Amino acid sequence: MLNNRKVLVLNQNYEPFSLCTTKRAIILLFTNKVHVVEKYDEVVHSVNAELPSPSIVRLGRYIHKPHKKVQLNRKNILKRDKHICQYCGHNSQPMTVDHIIPKSYGGKDTWENLVCACPKCNRIKGNQTPEQAGMNLLKKPKKPGHLFYLYNLIGDPPASWKQYLFLN
Repeated sequence: MLNNRKVLVLNQNYEPFSLCTTKRAIILLFTNKVHVVEKYDEVVHSVNAELPSPSIVRLGRYIHKPHKKVQLNRKNILKRDKHICQYCGHNSQPMTVDHIIPKSYGGKDTWENLVCACPKCNRIKGNQTPEQAGMNLLKKPKKPGHLFYLYNLIGDPPASWKQYLFLN
């Protein structure tokens, strides 16, 4: 249903701000709080009018919203790594979280030292560094940015959104 379709809301400076439904975007449009940046192909009908369904709207004034800090926890490590083992690249379930530098070697609980690993790779690596175990990481882990929450809400965004989400 059109009312449940996601609409990307940009701050006045075109920074991704949030998501809302088509219904909410139209209400914001009629109250002059947003401007339409991109439209879907569908049309929304009312008693007196018909207008293109908004896909992306931009706020009429800048709203300061402090960036959320991404909590370091198992769930977010797995989300960051897209449930893909960072050693072998497989996506088997259930996944574990591995310390790249084991705690016994002074490894800390940080975004840069924790990765998603399948149980098999975690067992093979054991209480060793990747070098000692002869294993390589697919990519260097890093702390996710402030758009992490928005990306998780969006899922697979429409092509027209990608330039505004810095995915191009």
